[in-house]
Amino acid sequence: MAQRGRWRTTGRALLRVLTVWAASTLTMLVLAALLPGFHLQAAGGDSATDTALTAAWGAGAFGLLSALVWPLLVRALLLVPALLLGLLVFFLNGSLLLVALRLIPDGRGDAGPETAVVVAAVMSAVASATSTALAAGDEGAYPRRLSRAAGRRRRRNGEDEAAGGPPGTVFVQLDGVGHRVLTEALDAGLLPHIAQRLGPDGTHRLTHWRTDWSSQTGASQLAILHGTNEDVPAFRWYEKDTGRTIVSNRPASAAELQRRAVERTGDGGLLTFDGASRGNLFSGGAEQLALVLSMAARRGRSNRSRAGYFAYFRDPANAVRTAVSFAFEVVREVGESTRARLRHERPRVGRGGLYPLIRAFATVVERDVVVAAVMADVLAGRSAVYADFVAYDEVAHHSGPRSGDALRVLARLDRCVGAIARATAYAPRAYHLVLLSDHGQSPGETFEAAYGLTLRDLVRAGCGLPVSRRAERTRSGAEARYAARHAVRAALHRPVHEGTTEEGAASGPQPVVLASGNLGLVSFPDVPGRMSREQIDARHPALLRTLAHHPGIGFLLVRSERHGSLVLGRAGAEVPLAELTDGEGPLAGFGPGAAAAIRRTDAFPHVADIMVNSMYDPGTGRVHAFEEQIGSHGGLGGEQSHAFLMAPRALSEAAAGRPADEDGAELAGAEQVHRVLRRWLRECAGPQVPLSVVGARRPSGAAAAAESAAVAPVAADGGEDGARTA
Repeated sequence: MAQRGRWRTTGRALLRVLTVWAASTLTMLVLAALLPGFHLQAAGGDSATDTALTAAWGAGAFGLLSALVWPLLVRALLLVPALLLGLLVFFLNGSLLLVALRLIPDGRGDAGPETAVVVAAVMSAVASATSTALAAGDEGAYPRRLSRAAGRRRRRNGEDEAAGGPPGTVFVQLDGVGHRVLTEALDAGLLPHIAQRLGPDGTHRLTHWRTDWSSQTGASQLAILHGTNEDVPAFRWYEKDTGRTIVSNRPASAAELQRRAVERTGDGGLLTFDGASRGNLFSGGAEQLALVLSMAARRGRSNRSRAGYFAYFRDPANAVRTAVSFAFEVVREVGESTRARLRHERPRVGRGGLYPLIRAFATVVERDVVVAAVMADVLAGRSAVYADFVAYDEVAHHSGPRSGDALRVLARLDRCVGAIARATAYAPRAYHLVLLSDHGQSPGETFEAAYGLTLRDLVRAGCGLPVSRRAERTRSGAEARYAARHAVRAALHRPVHEGTTEEGAASGPQPVVLASGNLGLVSFPDVPGRMSREQIDARHPALLRTLAHHPGIGFLLVRSERHGSLVLGRAGAEVPLAELTDGEGPLAGFGPGAAAAIRRTDAFPHVADIMVNSMYDPGTGRVHAFEEQIGSHGGLGGEQSHAFLMAPRALSEAAAGRPADEDGAELAGAEQVHRVLRRWLRECAGPQVPLSVVGARRPSGAAAAAESAAVAPVAADGGEDGARTA
C-alpha cells in the first residue's frame, strides 16, 4: 500500500511538471508571435513543428535553470537588502531566459534584453498560475510539500520527528492593531479566520492589555521577547553619557537594546529553546532568524537573519509572484494617495517619495517571506515561533487606523493567519496559535498641520532661538516668540528687542528635540545628567511655560530640585509625581494607568530633560503626532495604549487573578505579557533549559554578546518571575 502511494505521488508530480512545461511552451509561442523582438525561428524560417520544438526546448531550459541556478543567484545576493532583491527579480529572471535561449540548438532563439525581461516575467507568472490551478481544491498541497521537505531535512540532520511530543506555540504579532480596532473588524466580518476562533464556543479567548507610556514596537516587543523594557523611554532618544541617539528601528540600536536587555535579565529571551524569530526587531534568543533587525548589523556568513528571505526567494515562482504583487501595491498606493489628495481628505500627510516602495515592502515582501518562514518552522516542528506582521501599522500611519485602506490590509493579514493555521495540520506536532499586538494607534491631525509649526520650532521659539520663517508667520509661532520675549524681559529686568536674543535666554548648545509619535523628548546635551526645572528656567525662562500652555500639548514631565519630579499642565498646573492621580489635573481624560506609567518612566536613567506628551481629546480619541503620521503611537492618549492578546482556552487565563481596570485592561505593561507567554511555554513543554553549543563560532562586538547570552540558561522554578532570574 505504501509503495502504491509513493507511485501515485510520483505520478502526480510528473504530471504537474509536464503540464507546467506544456503551459510554458505555449506561452513562449504566443509571446514570440506578439513581440517583435522575440524570435524562435532560424533566419531562413522553420516549420510549425520545428518552432514548437524550439519553444519546448527553450521552456525546458528556462525551467531547469530556474530550478538549479536561481537559488545560487539568490544566495549570492544574500547581503543585498530585501527591497532591492525584490526589484532585481525581473532582471535576474530575464538573464536566465537569455541563457536558456543560447542553449537552443542551431541558434533559433533570440531576444533583446528588455524583451527577455518581459518574456521571463510572463512565463514565470504562467508557470506559477498553472501550478496553483493544479493544486486548486487541495489547500494542503503546498503544506504537504513543505512538510515532506522538512521531514527529509530532519532525517538528514539526524533530528527527531517530534511526533507525539508536547505542543509547540506560534505567536503571531499583528503590529499596531489596537484592541478596539480588532473587535470592530471582527464585528464587521472582515476577519473570518480570526473570528472562527472566538465566541462562546470558540477555541480562543481575547484579553485586553495596556502598554507602557512608550506605546511603540521597540519598547513593547523588547519586553515581550526579552522580559524587560527598562530604560526605553521612547522610540528614539538622546543619551548624554554616550552622545548618541538611539533609534529602535536601526540595526545597531536594536542590537544594543537587545544586549542591554539580555544583560539585565540574565537570559536569552522567550525563544531561546528551539525557537524561531521572523520579521521582528529583536531575536528573542532564537537560533532560527529571518528579517530580524537586531541581527541585521552582522555581516557575512554569520548573519542567519536573511536565511528565511533566501529560502523564500530561491523559488522563482515565489519571487515573480511577490515582485508582481509589489508592483501592484505601489500602483495601488499611488492611486489611493492621489484620490485622497483630490478629495481634500483631512487629516492627510504626504505619501510621496519612497513611501510607496516602503509600503509595498511591508505589505507584500515582508508579509510573504514571514508567512513562508513560519509555515516552514511549523512543518519542521520547532517549539516556539514568534512572527511580526507590520503591514497594518505601516499603512495606518499614513492612511489612518480605520481607513478602508488599512482595514483591507488587515483583512489580508487575516488570510495569512488562516494559511499558518492550515499548515499546523501537517506539522509533526500539535500547535497552539497565539495572536497579539504590541500597541494600538490613535488618530488625529499632526501637530504641525494643526498649529503650523513643529515641536522643534516651538521649543526653539521658547528658547529664544531662530525658527523657520514659515513657523514664525503662524499664530503659534508668534505667540511662542512673544512669550519668550516677555518671560526673558521679566526675568532679566531689561528690554528685549525684536529679532535679538538676550544673553542668558538661549546660551549654550541648541536643544536636541526628538519625536516618537505623540511623545516628544527635549534634551540639553551640554548639561550632564538630567537637567532640572530650575536650570531650565534659569537658561530659558519662557520654555516650560510656552510648552505647558500650548493647546496642542497635554502635559510635561520635568525634574525639580526642590519638589522632585513634576508634571506640568495648562493653567499653571504643577503636580508632584508622588501626588499624581489618574484622571485628574494634567492627566484628566488620559484614563487609568497613566500616572503609574509616568512614574515608571521617570525612574529611567535616560529619560529626557523634558518629556512632552501631546494633547488628547477623550471625546474624539484624537492626539497630535509630532511626526508625519495621522495614525500614531508612542505616548499616552487613546487607543494607542490598548493592545490585545488572543490565546487558546487550553492555556491558562492570561490575567489569572488580576481584575480588569476601568478601561478593561487586565494586564498592564509589556513585561507582564512576557511573563504570561513564559508561563504558557512552560505549560506546553515544561521548563526551558537550553544547552550551550561548545566551540561554536561567534561574531564579534555587540552582536556576539547578544548571541552568546541567547544561550544562557533560563530559570525553571515555575514561578511567574522565575524567568527574570539567571
